[in-house]
Amino acid sequence: MRRGADVRPGSRRPAASRWEVGLPFGLLAVATAVALVAQPAMPRRPGGTVLVVALVVATAGWLVVAARLPREAGPVRGATFWVRTFLAFCLTLLNPFFAIFSFVGMTDAFDTFRRRGAAHAGLLATAVITGGAQSGGLPPASGWQAATFVGLVAVNFGLGSVFATMHLGVVEARDEHAATAADLTRLNTDLTRAVEENAALQRRLVAQARETGVQQERQRLAREIHDTLAQDLAGIVAQLEAVRGDGDPVRVARALDLARGALTEARRSVLDLAPVPLGSAGLTSAVRAAAASWSAGEGVDVEVHESGDPVELHPEVEAAVLRIVQESLVNVRKHAAATRVDVTLSHLEDEILVDVRDDGVGFDVAASRRPTSFGLRGMRQRAERLAGEMVVESAPGRGTVVSLRLPALAPGVLA
Repeated sequence: MRRGADVRPGSRRPAASRWEVGLPFGLLAVATAVALVAQPAMPRRPGGTVLVVALVVATAGWLVVAARLPREAGPVRGATFWVRTFLAFCLTLLNPFFAIFSFVGMTDAFDTFRRRGAAHAGLLATAVITGGAQSGGLPPASGWQAATFVGLVAVNFGLGSVFATMHLGVVEARDEHAATAADLTRLNTDLTRAVEENAALQRRLVAQARETGVQQERQRLAREIHDTLAQDLAGIVAQLEAVRGDGDPVRVARALDLARGALTEARRSVLDLAPVPLGSAGLTSAVRAAAASWSAGEGVDVEVHESGDPVELHPEVEAAVLRIVQESLVNVRKHAAATRVDVTLSHLEDEILVDVRDDGVGFDVAASRRPTSFGLRGMRQRAERLAGEMVVESAPGRGTVVSLRLPALAPGVLA
């Protein structure tokens, strides 16, 4: 705290340390011991020793009282300083060695007074007592002694001011360091709280994103079922209504084809709603099994290729790869008229790549799709929900390539 300005109302200094309380008592004890040893050599005064002892007892009592008073810099603290300084002056008049005790005024003048001027006055009073003892006692007996006294007062006052200023610098540096440490502690606490809040927010966002993804997938499947099963079943109803009277075998066969297609779509949609766990067979085996089943049903050759070292992936990543491969094969059946399909799984360090390539009729990727066409859109949504990407490359007469890129998320990272 700078001494050039008043202390703020209500501000208080921290409680006195043991050093601050014990120093006056220690200096008084040392000065008393030295003074009593040297007392026989002092000029004889009536009742001198008794008076010295009485003043020492009174001074000690006052120090006990002062130690119990508030540490706040103000009138009460200033009064205790001046009373103690007066007692030190009286003791030094009786025996110059009590100047040892008066030195305590050099140590706490700047801690006692609010203003720098009052603190310098306390230092000057202490310097007078000390200079008087060092020059041979008060009052000076000669001009030379008086000059020596003035010089010693100046030296003591200067030294006291220098050391007091240095002490203030140390105290202020300590206080600033303590304030900085407290600020850093508060900042660290705030940062810790912010990290915890951010983690909680991230967990909520992940949970909300997962819930949103589930809802979007359900909506997509509902629309897909409506556009496939509902239309095929409506066709079945129309065909059966037409043959109710004449029993045309061609129409009956057509109705059966539509029914079989609707059944296939229903099974695929059920798989999308409740993906079967891949279990210990692994992703590659599941893809091979799906490709073989589709190839047997459609009569189209399917080759599954694999590169890299397979690692265990998060179930949602494996399910997304399997479903997108299945959906791609369904699209081949519906639209490609292909004679061969190649499925490639590439295991990279932090990604898995999937390519489904057919030699079918292809299509114009830039052409607009029907608003109710959800196949490719649903596949892209699956990839995007896992921070992946799906790209379709095709051209009329040149076949189609569906390329999928997904992060190789380990089990548990989405929990």
